[in-house]
Amino acid sequence: MTEGASTPSYPLSSRNRVKRRHDRGFYDHATVHKILDASMMCHVSYVIDGQPYCTPTFFWREGTRLYWHGSSASRMLENQSEGQRVCLTVAHLDSLVLARCGFNHSADYRAVMAFGSAYLVTDPAEKERAIVAMVDRFFPERTASLRASNKQEIKATSFIAMEIEEASAKVRAKGVADDDEDYELPIYAERIPVRTVLGAPEPCPRLLDGVRRPTTLDGYSEGRLLEDALRDAYFAQYPAE
Repeated sequence: MTEGASTPSYPLSSRNRVKRRHDRGFYDHATVHKILDASMMCHVSYVIDGQPYCTPTFFWREGTRLYWHGSSASRMLENQSEGQRVCLTVAHLDSLVLARCGFNHSADYRAVMAFGSAYLVTDPAEKERAIVAMVDRFFPERTASLRASNKQEIKATSFIAMEIEEASAKVRAKGVADDDEDYELPIYAERIPVRTVLGAPEPCPRLLDGVRRPTTLDGYSEGRLLEDALRDAYFAQYPAE
């Protein structure tokens, strides 16, 4: 859904409006969230004392709020405790595109930029939920079967949250797109699909006898696309979405 749609969308501003190739820009919640939920790693950009930084980290979404975590001693977390402006990005590379001229070489992709003010999660109840969500969001029901985190582990882990104030998705999914006259040239062109596919699980060699892989991990089976497994896990954890 592009600009002007009646479905729930993020507001447009000079920050999130797609300036080049407006036809590839999407602002509706459904498109933005679908791209976010197909990933577990993001990059968070912010500025400290005039110096830009970009930190890769695991994240997850709850409605229109994003969470990510890290060491309590990290620079990113220390400087986001008072509502620092950040930009969180996610990108999926879907194909390599080889055209009949260098200018038209490209790639199919899906990407999101989300903007907001990040804050350090200090509320005990919210942090307790985040400790569970950072595992169960990706591996549903797993926390209940694990050893509980001890006080030192909880103290060493901090969480950042950000309400998405503005966001945009940019999608290219057209494959080879040459100029009309170039299709008459005797030059080879193709689209090379790119996918992240799960391999066969490798059980820990120190498993105790009789410990078996739980059925809740069936979604992470050999040959599945990672993004499909992540999306299924998201809706298992947040079925009302």
